[in-house]
Amino acid sequence: MESYDLVVIGGGAAGLVAASGAAQLGAKVALIEREKLGGECLWTGCVPSKALIEAARTKHLMERAGGRGIGTGNVKVDFTGVMDHVRGTIMAIQPHDDPKRFRDLGVEVIEGAARFTGPDRLEVNGRTLVSGRFCIATGGQTVIPPVEGIDGVPFLTHENFFDIRTQPEHLIVIGAGPIGCEIGQSMLRLGSRVTLIETLDCILHNDDREMACLLHAYLEQEGVGIHVGTRAMKAEVRNGGVLLTCRKGDETIEVEGDALLLATGKRPRTADLGLEAAGVAVNRTGIDVDSSMRTTNPRIFAAGDVAGPFLFTHTAEYQAGLVVGNALIPFLNRRASYQVVPWATYTDPELAHVGMSEEKARERFGPGGIKVFRFELKNNDRHVIEGAVKGQVKLVTRPNGKILGCDMLGANAGDLIHEYALAIRKGLKVGDISGMIHAYPTLAQANKRVSDRYFAEKIFQGRIPGLVRWWLGKTRPRVSK
Repeated sequence: MESYDLVVIGGGAAGLVAASGAAQLGAKVALIEREKLGGECLWTGCVPSKALIEAARTKHLMERAGGRGIGTGNVKVDFTGVMDHVRGTIMAIQPHDDPKRFRDLGVEVIEGAARFTGPDRLEVNGRTLVSGRFCIATGGQTVIPPVEGIDGVPFLTHENFFDIRTQPEHLIVIGAGPIGCEIGQSMLRLGSRVTLIETLDCILHNDDREMACLLHAYLEQEGVGIHVGTRAMKAEVRNGGVLLTCRKGDETIEVEGDALLLATGKRPRTADLGLEAAGVAVNRTGIDVDSSMRTTNPRIFAAGDVAGPFLFTHTAEYQAGLVVGNALIPFLNRRASYQVVPWATYTDPELAHVGMSEEKARERFGPGGIKVFRFELKNNDRHVIEGAVKGQVKLVTRPNGKILGCDMLGANAGDLIHEYALAIRKGLKVGDISGMIHAYPTLAQANKRVSDRYFAEKIFQGRIPGLVRWWLGKTRPRVSK
């Protein structure tokens, strides 16, 4: 048996942060990964999808360059070259997650599948590792929907989509969440026909409904076929591709394509870990953890997609930081807080969110307990200059101006949302944003403009204009005739 200060299972975002942080604190660390370090984000998620999005965006901009007086001719797509670009982007970032980097930090990197055999030990490759502290960071895996015949048809998931080399003529996507919308729009821009099938009555159902419906309209205007409130019932092979039979109310819809992508969400990867032997409980959403990220076995922590509640790389990294502190510096006793978690879907325009949605705020404070302000990006000069006028900023506040939440649909919304994330984190009011000087012309001026709406309502629609007119009338110089 071999003893360690911390054993980390899973080499994705959470596992890498936990292992490197602990090693830099001087702990003896083992990091176990059954496939490749980097996890979903590097190999099959964030990195390749954003590289694909950027390639599609480049083509989209080139096709519209004529409006700027720049002729590009017919823009052709070499799909194999696009996927080579995606792979090249992965390999450019991969050194950050290379096993050598972690070994240089003092981490023992072990390739293999780990399984707990007791509350303080596990086995990997015939070895028994003992520790007083473990971190489970095994991530999640694609949910296969209960569609008749799905096992008998060739389908793709985000786990193998970026390995394809031939561009689909018609890509059918089951699921209109972030993965479905991002890949769907990108493939449309690269020249494929795309149809999204969504069981729920709105795309991106975790986002503000008003903004999601607006994005829905933009995607349809661009050419993406979208069927919401539609359930995929049966899949079968047809003409070398896939025929999907769907149900929408009383209507039967058939969609035939040459490729099928399942973007139906993820479930935590907990099988074959020996969690029962370790005394680790699992609930519907993953491993059961408290606010310190500790499981029902006090020796064992969990972080990332396997623990939830958010399936984001940035929350996985945040949770891993809590694990390192609470496992190795217990007097810190840090607790997870999810009140301010920004997220973004990287469609064009991007959809970003932080804080409370309008719906949640109304539920908590009542109809009269909140104010909602909107600013359309077509009224911001930099958005006009860049030809990126689609979308709006939506701000939710208390009547006293305290910021509760913000939703943005627009260019670079995923970056711009952080100004409001910090404002909510620090308990700021709209005056703190409105009163701050923003450089002109910038996209970020939209953040200020939506805050200005709060004061416009107070100043220009209240008693103040009448008082100003009265005072000006009293002080206006009189002209003798």
